[in-house]
Amino acid sequence: MKILCVIPSRIQSTRLPRKPLLPIQGKPMIQWTYENAARSDFLTDVIVATDSEEIATVVTKLGGKVEMTDPHLKTGSERVAAVAKNYSNIDVVINLQGDEPFIKPSMLRQLVAPYLAGESPEMTTLAFPLDHQNNYHEPGTVKVITDIYGHAIYFSRAPIPYFRVASASPVYHHMGVYAFRYDFLMLYQTLPQTALEKAECLEQLRVIEHGYNIRVCLTEEKTLDINTPEEYEQAQQFEYNM
Repeated sequence: MKILCVIPSRIQSTRLPRKPLLPIQGKPMIQWTYENAARSDFLTDVIVATDSEEIATVVTKLGGKVEMTDPHLKTGSERVAAVAKNYSNIDVVINLQGDEPFIKPSMLRQLVAPYLAGESPEMTTLAFPLDHQNNYHEPGTVKVITDIYGHAIYFSRAPIPYFRVASASPVYHHMGVYAFRYDFLMLYQTLPQTALEKAECLEQLRVIEHGYNIRVCLTEEKTLDINTPEEYEQAQQFEYNM
């Protein structure tokens, strides 16, 4: 099983300018993400996909691999596909966003567990138990609900499902890390954007709207992805345990 991890990393960010290069506890965010991914012994290779020479310089100084991508690509997964098309011998491709500095190898293993077990889902993603008290109504928290087979029914920034009556119906906090079967990733990049994807600004909805499945793999842990100045400040004190 050959698994390629691609880390899309853009220099532009509306809420946190030059986000991948911001220092976290003494080293750039993209360095954290790359080094943590590279500790995964089941990965065939790790490549950073970027449109920035500055990011490329940081990664190459670490001894890492970089491929330059078109800055006009709309989504991270499209940047991942642009790199992966050059590696047709790969079975599975991971899309690990560059703003996941505290990702653990154990989480990436959970993400690809179905493939390692001999299954071949079109796509997988990670989720963990939702904090209903604090995050259920928070638009910055992406929620996911699944069918009884663990396939995503819907992802939303809105509180889903609507609990008309008390129920144990599971809803999870989605982590924006994905794995694709290689041939499906090549297909995905050709699919046009969809209405719900645009409405929620969630690229994974494109997969569901076109009739394909996303297997939701569960993890009990939570990372701290960095999207806001507040989260960036939290990252300076975040305790990362390997």
